Amino acid sequence: MIVRIMGEGQVKLADSHFTELNKLDDELLEEMENGDGPGFRRTLHALLDKVRELGEPLPDDALEPSELILPPPDASLEEVREMLSDDGLIPG
Repeated sequence: MIVRIMGEGQVKLADSHFTELNKLDDELLEEMENGDGPGFRRTLHALLDKVRELGEPLPDDALEPSELILPPPDASLEEVREMLSDDGLIPG
């Protein structure tokens, strides 16, 4: 699966990593619902770091269709709330 981190680029992730990423996504949703700004920020960074760690960066000149788009690390809780579907950032 091709994942884009807004403002950074694309990475290719194996489907086998989605269970681990969904746990972080669930935490992020809970923190957003509770209005936990510091927890949201911490978990968003953990999610993005995990995608960077597990993913294989695509060359800057590659323009593959992204199956998943994640917010940039400096996104606010409100900006991410607007991006979310009811299922979170990562489709389960």
